[in-house]
Amino acid sequence: MNPAFEKYIAETVTRLRKPGLLLVSTNKDGKSNVMTIGWGLIGVFWRMRVFMVAVRPSRYTHDFIRDSGEFTVNVPREGLDDVVQYCGEVSGKEHDKFSECKLTLLKAKKVKVPVIKECKIHYECQVVHQLSVTPSLVPARVKKIFYPRRDYHTLYFGKILAAYKKRSP
Repeated sequence: MNPAFEKYIAETVTRLRKPGLLLVSTNKDGKSNVMTIGWGLIGVFWRMRVFMVAVRPSRYTHDFIRDSGEFTVNVPREGLDDVVQYCGEVSGKEHDKFSECKLTLLKAKKVKVPVIKECKIHYECQVVHQLSVTPSLVPARVKKIFYPRRDYHTLYFGKILAAYKKRSP
């Protein structure tokens, strides 16, 4: 693991809060999709460096991650706020968000899921555990605000196999 991993955390969390990060997944047929995430956790769990992402079962990405067992998290550079917003508003079922947003996919170093060239930091993750949010444990006020349709997240714990800054041109 890159010893500079810890240096990326602060910037990653800052961008996670606003405008969000870009999560890439690939299905069993090799088709990739990108979605915006505004919720996630990065740190150490089970003595592993882990990126936990929350994906609702209704999202196109959900089955991609479940089937492949991998994902990448890409930290957008400044100036991509409109792209991040768009990728959170439309579904990959009806849109080729990579093409529409002029995003370039690059081969990842450790996983089959690609990374996004236009992003500044990349995390390559292999799912080591998944957990469905248990409705009975969610406080009523949280249910009312975040789960009015009862579409509770699956939490994917991804062991970070590689974390690196964008390569210079």
